[in-house]
Amino acid sequence: MKRLVIIEDQTAIREMLIELLHMDKNYQLVGESGDGQTALALCLETKPDLLVLDAKLPGLNGVDLLRRLVKTLPNVRVLVFSGHENPVLVREMLEVGAHGFVEKTAGLSEFRKGLATVAGGGTYFGPAVASLLRNVVANPGSSQSADFLTDREREILQLVAESNSTKEIASRLDISVKTVDNHRTNLMRKLNLHDVASLTRYAVEVGIITPRKPIG
Repeated sequence: MKRLVIIEDQTAIREMLIELLHMDKNYQLVGESGDGQTALALCLETKPDLLVLDAKLPGLNGVDLLRRLVKTLPNVRVLVFSGHENPVLVREMLEVGAHGFVEKTAGLSEFRKGLATVAGGGTYFGPAVASLLRNVVANPGSSQSADFLTDREREILQLVAESNSTKEIASRLDISVKTVDNHRTNLMRKLNLHDVASLTRYAVEVGIITPRKPIG
């Protein structure tokens, strides 16, 4: 029986997955969360064998969560179940340790098939993700990423793009306002971007956040 944690910020979907897997004797649910930071602490505490992970989470997105998690739990098996499957996001998820990626539009039967395959040591991709990966292989230079940013810069980029103020970011990360300002300045210099709207657009383009409203 695989010890499982579900990380999904949409409550209805998270509860649906819990209900779906509750009676499956192959899995023991040991935790669930809808927030990236909380989920990281939960996984480090419970040390699951298997993780169902949404890509877009508040506070700490799925890519950065997984990048930190595998440093401590290198053997955890990870299935990404996400409504967002752009080339940058899929590539980054695989690079940081995911073993499968199923798009939410594929349905629950595809999800269960993917979870069983990943739990058994294999890799699995939903049909839309498989098609996307074929296109990436055919056009290897077609996507960009934020790999050259530090973990802290990526974290602050996400929080800035989610409309947090400098004081809110400082409080959330337990660092000084001046430190946040320094990181923001470094971000803008590295990316050659000069305002919050531009940083937000960039965060959307590389898959760090999903826009909740049009970016002006």
